[in-house]
Amino acid sequence: MRIGLLTDGGYPYATGQSRLWCDRLVRGLEQHDFDVYALSRSAHQEDQGWVELPRQVQRVRTAPLWAPEDDGRTYGRRERRVFAAHFASLARAVCSDGDREAFAEGLYGLAGLARERGGLYAALRSELAVRTLESACRAPGARRAVHTAAVPDYLAFADELERALRPLSLDWYGDASLGSVDLCHAASGGTAALPGLLAKRFFGVPLLVTEYGVQLRAHYLAAYDAPLASPVRALLAAFHGCLASEVYRQASVITPGNTHARRWQEKCGADPARLRTVYPGMDAERFTAVGEGDDSGDPHTLVWVGRVEPAKDLVALLHAFAEVRKEEPEARLRILGAPVTGPESGAYLAHCRALAAQLFPDEAADAHAVGDNPVSFEEIGGPEAPDLAEAYAAGAVIVLSSVVEGFPISLVEAMFCGRATVSTDVGAVVEVIGGTGLVVPPRNPRALADACLALLRDPERRERLGAAARARALELFTVEQNLAAFRGIYLELISHSPVHRDSDAVDGDGEPVPFATPAEAHVPGHWTGGRTRPSWADPASITTAAAPGGPDV
Repeated sequence: MRIGLLTDGGYPYATGQSRLWCDRLVRGLEQHDFDVYALSRSAHQEDQGWVELPRQVQRVRTAPLWAPEDDGRTYGRRERRVFAAHFASLARAVCSDGDREAFAEGLYGLAGLARERGGLYAALRSELAVRTLESACRAPGARRAVHTAAVPDYLAFADELERALRPLSLDWYGDASLGSVDLCHAASGGTAALPGLLAKRFFGVPLLVTEYGVQLRAHYLAAYDAPLASPVRALLAAFHGCLASEVYRQASVITPGNTHARRWQEKCGADPARLRTVYPGMDAERFTAVGEGDDSGDPHTLVWVGRVEPAKDLVALLHAFAEVRKEEPEARLRILGAPVTGPESGAYLAHCRALAAQLFPDEAADAHAVGDNPVSFEEIGGPEAPDLAEAYAAGAVIVLSSVVEGFPISLVEAMFCGRATVSTDVGAVVEVIGGTGLVVPPRNPRALADACLALLRDPERRERLGAAARARALELFTVEQNLAAFRGIYLELISHSPVHRDSDAVDGDGEPVPFATPAEAHVPGHWTGGRTRPSWADPASITTAAAPGGPDV
């Protein structure tokens, strides 16, 4: 079958979220053809180029969301009236209590207008759009948070809305594009799923949505730090909430990556009957040597692996390690992070280094020895930890101290390595661990220290937990189980989709003839001489039972 893979800021670009997962999916399901429809998020991402694409990728269409896309089209009087009516429906849903039907009416109406009359860029940034937003914000029943919006707020929201709705104006919705695919698979919700909504609306193509990180939650977190006025934040939050609800309503199947994401989707209106949890597929092979080896790591060393950022709460980890050192003077903590990018991460790393120097002054064995700090900050790829497997192999216990976490990838990698773990109870941690590690409350250094001490002092328990963790990870979180799940979902969805039959494959009453085109006709080669109809399916050869008293059949 032909799959339309919809991505936003990821595959086929060399950088971005979901890139690796999409590449594994496409390569693993080589019996299918893939058309990739990709939205890019920055000029830098486009400059980095694409990953090497396998042969089953038949077509790639891209569109930027980061630059103005003014197509120069302006609407006449009639088109402006149509636009005003549809945009008013969408604005009313966003500004009030999220009327689902009004939002859908406005969204698909704008999509139809863009398909018939050209892009929406000028219309969404016009004075007409601003006046429509103003009327919706001041209408009876509008949300209290948008009542104070002023003209700069309307302009800011219109700018953000135009970018979010830019997929409506693309030329992807024809018989030779998304109209020709058998299934649309959105690699995330939100804007990436918009082309899938339109393909279903215009052509009846079923939509599958995969969310390993809930887009609505990601928007809320990003909007918290964005330099936007409160009314604009409220309007954007309402819009993304309405869009998420419509995506979940129209998707044939939704595949969250964990129960944490599933709960978010259910709160946004997703039908539980359409939800199938499919864990992310991860490469277990590169951790095999560590997981099956005899070296269980330094029995006195705790290891933390991940991106250095405030959400990982390294401050609590350092305070917890101070308690560990009081009772186990030989204990060490190795913080192994990915290369720091951005000023915020750099400032946080500097703060953690300063705190470690304050809590743990350099120690020396005697007056002639060089002092040493029991806490080390290292980059993965350095001489002591050239790759991820070596990072996890460095210690006997792996620690995760986050206060915010989605699907804890580093925890799964530690499980592949057969290491015992201590984690905070955030996100999908409990679901991933499943009893094969110790879990403590977040922001509780004392509890974190007690759990670390319990494992440092009990090598047999560490070994049992590590073996159980590796077995669980190999059963649930490998690439193979991920591919098997999607292989089955693809076949299930296509089996329930309408079949496009030849126009002449009907019986005498004009009804379609069952199995008019044999399955062999779709196999490359000359099984049946092409897409031909078997002689037994010809309407002229179909006989009906004779009426009572008639000749025998």
